[in-house]
Amino acid sequence: MKAILTVIGHDHVGIVAKVSTKLAELNVNIIDISQTLMHENFTMMMMVTLDNSTQFDTVQKELASLGQETGLDIRIQRQEIFDAIQKL
Repeated sequence: MKAILTVIGHDHVGIVAKVSTKLAELNVNIIDISQTLMHENFTMMMMVTLDNSTQFDTVQKELASLGQETGLDIRIQRQEIFDAIQKL
């Protein structure tokens, strides 16, 4: 399954490393990534894939927990949502 991951927050060292490490621990593959700084605010968008053995809800909870630990807003949504909106 494909999903879109967003990360927003005050820039600090190690954001990409922490998020990508957590994704690797959860067996989630990063297939595309875009990031930028906007006046000391970090923004990142990733397209990721989860295999059939990886539970989406578990990934969502683990990323929310990481977001709380790091002071970031980390969200993941299924690609299907964006595909359905595009068809409207």
